[in-house]
Amino acid sequence: MMSHILPLGLKLAGKPVVVVGGGPVSARRARMLHRAGAHVTVISPALCEDMKELVATSQYKMPDAKPTPAIIVEQREYRVGDLAEAWLVATATARSDIDDAVAQEAETHRLFCLKGGDPAGASAWAPALAEHGDAVIAVVSRGDQPSPRRTLRLRDRISAFLMSREAVNEPLDSVTAGPQGRVVLVGGGPGAADLLTIAAQRAISRADVLVIDRLAPRDAVAWTPAHAHIIDVGKTGGNHPVSQADINEILVAHAQAGKTVVRLKGGDPYVFGRGGEEYLACADAGIPVTVIPGVTSAVSVPAAAGIPVTHRGVSRGFTVLTGHCDVSVAPLAVDHTIVLLMGVSRLAELSKQLINQGNSPNTPCAVIEDGYGPRQRTTTATLSTIAEVARRAGVQSPAVTVVGDVVHALTGGLQHALPPDIFAR
Repeated sequence: MMSHILPLGLKLAGKPVVVVGGGPVSARRARMLHRAGAHVTVISPALCEDMKELVATSQYKMPDAKPTPAIIVEQREYRVGDLAEAWLVATATARSDIDDAVAQEAETHRLFCLKGGDPAGASAWAPALAEHGDAVIAVVSRGDQPSPRRTLRLRDRISAFLMSREAVNEPLDSVTAGPQGRVVLVGGGPGAADLLTIAAQRAISRADVLVIDRLAPRDAVAWTPAHAHIIDVGKTGGNHPVSQADINEILVAHAQAGKTVVRLKGGDPYVFGRGGEEYLACADAGIPVTVIPGVTSAVSVPAAAGIPVTHRGVSRGFTVLTGHCDVSVAPLAVDHTIVLLMGVSRLAELSKQLINQGNSPNTPCAVIEDGYGPRQRTTTATLSTIAEVARRAGVQSPAVTVVGDVVHALTGGLQHALPPDIFAR
């Protein structure tokens, strides 16, 4: 049977390539091309979160990573002539008229074009890739209609087979199947190792690989076995040296090698921890996942400062939002509590939104820094003054902001409802 497909290894290092579109498919294409060392230019009037993260990540270099150029973004619509210098183009705008125009220009310039959503109209298809030593595994469908899920499954099985044989140092022709690894998503709580669950401690003590976040309790690393491999994927504001897509791949790759992989996060994996994305990545690769919940900072950090998020006669419920979103969607902080995570840099904007929404400027507010950590501190003010008071106090992340009458519900506060060293005394 003629496949009409010729798999090739393209040397794109230093070559200009263009990605038209800012959605998830374009982000995957841009990531693949960037890893190949190409000079990637993304053209799109808007970027999805995955693309934004990829662009930000491209600005930073891991210590052991090969040098690659940063991704350039032109936030505008595609124009004829954008492909004049390109060696390869990928388009996935969800608009057939634009994708068709890109493909037509590519044809004119004799460029191969990856065309999202229209494989029959593309002149090239993206393979499912995996690295193994000095080789790259690439699985490509043949025929006119590629099957992405099938190629991914084949890629994962081949990769897992090779990695499992390498792990036990066996020749490739001696066996036909590899061991089954697994991933455990563990919530690390607000940062104090004493606040992890017994199940979390047990999982960490049995880990072959520990993938740890910046806000996870670092003391828990001491619980890992001597042979465990520790991978730090911590992120700070504006600095994402390891993207979420890369983290997903780390979890999958090590589990496919037959390892028990523990993903240790701050707080709870499913409360703004992107644990759901990691679960889906593993599930798509056929890897079993266990979730061990953690104490979310949304309730534990206020508690450390003596602030209950609900209190009889004061607040009957609470809403948790990230400081990156539009908080005007939150209920009014009357008989209700608003908890903001990751919002220190936008405190002035967020408080203004809440006041414009209808909240009283005199609503009590508190910002708790480094809950259960060595520099825990609580700064209080009103909704109209909290941003300025926090600025003068030099408030820094990580911090949790509480808006509502619960700030003063317990007169004097407890300051440390449960000191970090309570079990050591």
